[in-house]
Amino acid sequence: MTYVFQFGIVFDQFDRMLAGAWLTVQLSIGALLLGLAAATAGAFVLTAGPRWLRAPVTAYVELIRNTPLLIQLYVIFFALPGFGLRLDANAAALAALVINFGAYATEILRAGIQSIPAGQIEAGRALNLTTVQIYRLIVLFPAVKTVFPALASQFVLLMLGSSVVSAISASELTAVSNTLQSTTFRAFEVYIVATLMYLAVAVAFRAAFAAIYWAVFMRERGR
Repeated sequence: MTYVFQFGIVFDQFDRMLAGAWLTVQLSIGALLLGLAAATAGAFVLTAGPRWLRAPVTAYVELIRNTPLLIQLYVIFFALPGFGLRLDANAAALAALVINFGAYATEILRAGIQSIPAGQIEAGRALNLTTVQIYRLIVLFPAVKTVFPALASQFVLLMLGSSVVSAISASELTAVSNTLQSTTFRAFEVYIVATLMYLAVAVAFRAAFAAIYWAVFMRERGR
């Protein structure tokens, strides 16, 4: 039996796949920005914040890092409406991605903060800087520089893992691909194109992170 490739059927609907890929990018960038904000606060609490807050933040990090993203997504989309909080598919997808990335990034940033020599922190205290000022002016920049590659890799993993949000019909690339496959019956062609699109997005993000790292950290060192 000879298989006849018919990519033309897929390319006729390529605009829909591009729209799905664009939503994947939007969800990923939104999760990055909001998740990093949550992670910065979480890492501060774990390393220098009030003791009474450390247990809840630790519980959040451990809960999210040790449960599947798909289950977290289902809880947000299917369970929360029972408590009166109903989100549409795309909003639920974003919320799940933010919560997931925030937990992993919190642990990554915490490791970066703990890599800072204690002498630098003591020097900040000798200058009568507050804990928040020490964290913002002395600790955060070198900590982020240390863990930037890990954060970038975690983000790319999150972007690729965002395909699970198709389970709640969020209209990102995988969901669009599933719909096209079910209507065209050209599964091989559809998923090959989707794979190449994910690859292109991942490579583009990695190149962007490499450029950011050079512009923010390497160029700064050369001054």
